[in-house]
Amino acid sequence: MSEIFEIGLGNNNPEIRKKADSDFVSFWDEQAKQLSWFSPWTKTLDWNPPFARWFVGGKINASYNALDVHQASKSQKPAILWEGENDESRVLTYEDLFVQVQKFANVLKSLGVKSGDRVTIYLPMVPELPIAMLACARIGATHTVVFSGFSATSIKDRIDDSKSKVVITADGGYRRGKVVKLKEVIDEAIQGFDFVEHVIVLERTKNEITLTSKDHLWHNLMDEASPSCDAEKLNSEHPLYILYTSGTTGKPKGVLHGTGGYLTHLHSTYKWAFDIKDSDVFFCTADIGWVTGHSYVVYAPLLHGATEVMYEGAPDFPDASRMWDILQKYKVTIFYTTPTALRMFMKFGDDIPNSFDLSTLRLLGTVGEPINPEVWKWYYKTIGKEKCPIIDTWWQTETGGMLISSLPGIETIPLKPGSGTRAIPGVNIAVVDENGTDVAPNTKGYLVIKNPWPGMLLTLWNDDEKYKTVYWSKYENWYYPGDYALKDDDDYLWLLGRADDVLKVAGHRIGTAELESCIVSHNSVAESAVCGIPDEVKGEVIIAFAVLKQGISKNDELEKEILLKIRNDIGPIATPKQIYFVSKLPKTRSGKIMRRLLKAIAKNEKIGDVSTLEDGAAVSEVQQSVEDLKRSMNV
Repeated sequence: MSEIFEIGLGNNNPEIRKKADSDFVSFWDEQAKQLSWFSPWTKTLDWNPPFARWFVGGKINASYNALDVHQASKSQKPAILWEGENDESRVLTYEDLFVQVQKFANVLKSLGVKSGDRVTIYLPMVPELPIAMLACARIGATHTVVFSGFSATSIKDRIDDSKSKVVITADGGYRRGKVVKLKEVIDEAIQGFDFVEHVIVLERTKNEITLTSKDHLWHNLMDEASPSCDAEKLNSEHPLYILYTSGTTGKPKGVLHGTGGYLTHLHSTYKWAFDIKDSDVFFCTADIGWVTGHSYVVYAPLLHGATEVMYEGAPDFPDASRMWDILQKYKVTIFYTTPTALRMFMKFGDDIPNSFDLSTLRLLGTVGEPINPEVWKWYYKTIGKEKCPIIDTWWQTETGGMLISSLPGIETIPLKPGSGTRAIPGVNIAVVDENGTDVAPNTKGYLVIKNPWPGMLLTLWNDDEKYKTVYWSKYENWYYPGDYALKDDDDYLWLLGRADDVLKVAGHRIGTAELESCIVSHNSVAESAVCGIPDEVKGEVIIAFAVLKQGISKNDELEKEILLKIRNDIGPIATPKQIYFVSKLPKTRSGKIMRRLLKAIAKNEKIGDVSTLEDGAAVSEVQQSVEDLKRSMNV
């Protein structure tokens, strides 16, 4: 039985769920009216499975809803409190942002960008990144943001697929005290692309760059731009952005999101989940290159006129106190980060966060992957001081915004460490078997979404057929995200990892998330990752990698303890052939463990693009461990 925490903010509005359950279309119609529309819609939902068009006929603009609507009452309120990795800081009010976005919108128009054109943005985490996104939205251009750690090859594929007319980049960006030469990467990526007409270059690090005939310096263009640009009145389903996400084949898929439905989803979920108030200081640690950054760093906070912290660098640079220092400095009230980051912080012990004043915090959140109960409780006790509700959110690039979460803004319910609790209002989520039949409580099955929702992707860019195949072919007219889950006796949802991220040992399928969570539940372990090595007898044998908490030394007894725990908690079939203790795991710069890379190393396959790796030394350490293991096994 999971431990239950009775903590909330005292909000309880059962009418919201009651309305959503009785008629989800009318419910979302009501939610959409909280945004500012130029023209009302004539039809709330046009559902032609698997394609959904929300608020058909309505005219809206994302930039207008993020900026114009706040100028009368919040023009001098801070919108972005920016912290650079090198200790620089900036404060942009809603008026500052409004002026800068209008000027940059005029810059884009002066370069021939029109409604429907695509613009690729390859910038570090600086305020000019949301400025560029909002400027695109203002004139109806579709932006495609590429994480500033991607390699030239990865960017080339994305620019080519989107056929972007303009690319926005910087001379460089800071990462762990070093300059990442972004302009050089773009120069390589766009070679031979005649359709790229202009490259706009922001001066961030002042490293030496070479300017070509296509290049324009950001500040020169802005100096000449008018500070006034009306927002275009766009159809509700107008493409707001393309965001590329990795597929099982490694080829990125261009997830296409619209405007009216997406904004409705974000406006609602941000309010419900974070209980946002005018006095709050919100800090989401996500890079804007990922969907969490799009949805809950750029659009949702600005729709509500919130003040938010935006941080440029790595969460543990120059040391493990950086996050807590930022929370203290800006008196953050709401903190939204990843379980991976929390496991890293937890590894350094309690003394560091306990040395900072975190008393302004009132709500905590996690995103990106399931959070194991031990880390949840550490987050609750050490960071939240046992007074902050924790929202454990599940969603995807494709869903646009959160679909499973506790919602302190509208209801107070018991929290269970490791469970995302329930679906948001207006979304029907079930756990089913292969035949689409609801499974019994506490039984693992496939997560499905049975009705369309406003934030869902329109399609995959230029590939409707792949959209149908990837998300809608397993169950007719139900969205299948590819995740295992179960519902407990209280109808709480527990995410159990990717359905395709499984190990098959002697005919038994074992979820990697379940096994990793078991290993991390040992008091000495901070992080873990597992993968399989081919075996002639068993199909696969499991190998595990574990990072120990600070001050813990590896030894044979510790390995035996962890193996015994796995045998007891999951079963003998899940026992790893070997556990390797490493100092770090290979992660992306957004903090996610690169299990694809571990699997490739273990199977002697080509590793592929590792440009998003935070630290290449982790790969070398894992590779050496695997080689040692294979030699011992004669694999």
